[in-house]
This record gives sequence, C-alpha cells and structure tokens, in this order.
Amino acid sequence: MNLDESLLDDAGRLEAADALSLLPHTASAARQVRESWRLAQEAGVAALSADGRPRAIVVTGVGASGLAADVLDAVVGTAAPVPVITHRRHGLPGWVGVADVVLGVSASGTSAETCSAVEEALRRGCRLAVVCPPDTPLAHLAGLARAPFVALPTARPAQADLWSLAVPLLAVAAALGLLRDGGASVEAAAVRLEETAIRCRPASESFVNPAKTLALELAGSLPLWWGTTRLAEVAALRAAAMLAVNAWYPALVGALPHPAYEQAALLGGAFGSGAGGGADDDLDDFFRDRVDDEARTRLRLLVLRDSAGEHPDVGQAAERAVALAQQRGIGVTEFRLDGATPLERFASIVGLIDFAAVYLGLGLGVDPAAAPRLRPLDSTTR
Repeated sequence: MNLDESLLDDAGRLEAADALSLLPHTASAARQVRESWRLAQEAGVAALSADGRPRAIVVTGVGASGLAADVLDAVVGTAAPVPVITHRRHGLPGWVGVADVVLGVSASGTSAETCSAVEEALRRGCRLAVVCPPDTPLAHLAGLARAPFVALPTARPAQADLWSLAVPLLAVAAALGLLRDGGASVEAAAVRLEETAIRCRPASESFVNPAKTLALELAGSLPLWWGTTRLAEVAALRAAAMLAVNAWYPALVGALPHPAYEQAALLGGAFGSGAGGGADDDLDDFFRDRVDDEARTRLRLLVLRDSAGEHPDVGQAAERAVALAQQRGIGVTEFRLDGATPLERFASIVGLIDFAAVYLGLGLGVDPAAAPRLRPLDSTTR
C-alpha cells in the first residue's frame, strides 16, 4: 500500500474516509478523561478502601482493556506500597484471595477471559470493581457481586476507549491511597489532551501538524519503538497497538535497558544498515519525492524519553542508541514525555500517537472495521 499524502491535507477527504469517526473520537480524549473520573466517583469506587489497603491489585482484561491495566501499573509506579498485577488469561492466579482487589475491565463486557476471572474473584470473596458497558455478561457479574460498576458508553470503537477504561482504574488507585493528587493529575492530563487535539486537528496542515508529520515519517518504514521508563514503554505498546488496529501496520516494541540491548542488533540487520543506503541518506526528510525511492523497508527508531523518571544510565544508553542508528543511516525520531505527573506525561505522548496512527491508516486507505479477527465477533476479544 502507498500513502496518499495529498489526503492528509484535505480535511474533507479525511472526514469522508474516516468511516469509524476515529478522528473525532480521538479528539474527545479529554472529555473521556473527565467523564470517566466523574463516573468512577459516582459508582462508589471509594468503598473499596473500607477494608484498608489490599495485599495486591489484580487487573484483568485483554486487548485495549489489558493496556489500561498497564497504564495503571505505569502511572502508580514502582514506589506504590502494593503491587499492581495485569492478568490477561482465564481464571485467576492461585494466590489471589480475600486480601486482594480485583478489577475487571472490558470494552465489550463479553470478554471470556475477563468474565472468567471476575467469576473466580466473586467465588473467592475478593474486593471487586468492574468497568464495562451496561447490559453485558460482565455487568451482570458486577451486579451479582454488588460491586462498584463504571458503565462505559457504547458508541465508541474500542481503540478509542483507552481513557474510559484506564481512568476508573486510576480512581480506584486514588481511593486506595496509591495515587496522590488524583483529581489534579487527571485534570492536567485532560488539558494536555485538549492541547494535542488542537495541534493535530484535521484542518492543520502536515508541516505544522505533529501527528501528520509522524504518520509521514512512519510510512514505508518498520517502526522500532523504545521507551526509557515503564511509562514510556507502555506508550510504546500503545503505539504498536494503534498502528495495528487503525493502520494494519506492523511495529516492534522494546524498552531500555531490556529488551533493547538485544534488539540493538536489528540496527545492523536486513531492515537496518544491511538494507542498503548509508548515513548520507536523507531519511528524515519526509517532504522528499518518494516516486523514485527504491522499494525497500527500513527500520525507523522512535525513542520515547521520560527524563523525569529515567535512570541516568538508561538516558545515556538512549543517546548511544540514537547515535548508532544515525551512523548507520537509520531514521530516528525522539520524543520527550512532558508534564509534572506520570499521567500528564503519558497523555502528552499518547494523544499524539493516537492521532498519528489514524492519519497513517487513512492515508493508506485502510478500513479498520474490516480488519481480520481471531474470533468471529471482535467484541469478544476485549
């Protein structure tokens, strides 16, 4: 597939091609954040703190819902007094019991894995909360358990629902004392997402629109996303997921120090310097005429820097990685997560990534609704 660059700067054509309305849904992220925080409070998630601090928080979900669990883990961080465990399979680990909090998350409310885990949590007497659409099997289980239930709106595709899935989990963390200044942090993230929506709006042309610029940089490359902290790694995971579902486009994900230390070998392989060309190639010039480009796919290294949380050794490794890639003629894009809190920093990059994935998919002529599925109904996978 070839990227239709002219489409990216034609707001009318973008709207006509956007069959799932992914651009307006992505632009609604700030509203999602605020709405989901309010709904979680109204659902009574504060009641989970009545029995004190749990031994662990187990979040069960797959697909987009599983990534929401990773967001909670990354935002709360390693300093949290209790572990946050992401569980993506049927049932629950044998050690989970009455001393633990289980959070069931599903964008569809029909995920077999999540329903199985919530049923097991109910049987074991765990403290429980559920995030899913109403009138679904998972919502029914929440009713049986008389557990706090945050109802998701049903009008959005799952890939545009990250904030509606993740923010209620953050509200639980705040209620349990794992997330300080939760309300202020959530509002700061919403402001960041609003700013990104303005900068990345369809009417903004490619040379001033960072999401369109990123889409152009990604086109024709094999993206290799590296994060320098757990927060940045989760952002990289989000990038790969959105490229897959919205653009049908593959990407590799890593993190410094691991597994990037092993993945560094890719820079010299068939998709790196071994693909031909050299350090003098103007790979960063996304305005170049691609008509005469040799048909080849090369790596593009995208480094997500989180200076507020990264270890100095990791920061130095990231600088070496960028220098090595540039020496080998591999295109490099660096981003810096910006904000006073982990959630704000996460929002500062994920909003951009989400827009870029949609623009890339539209430019490639992809219809996300027609994507191949591993199960007969996509709703059963989340």
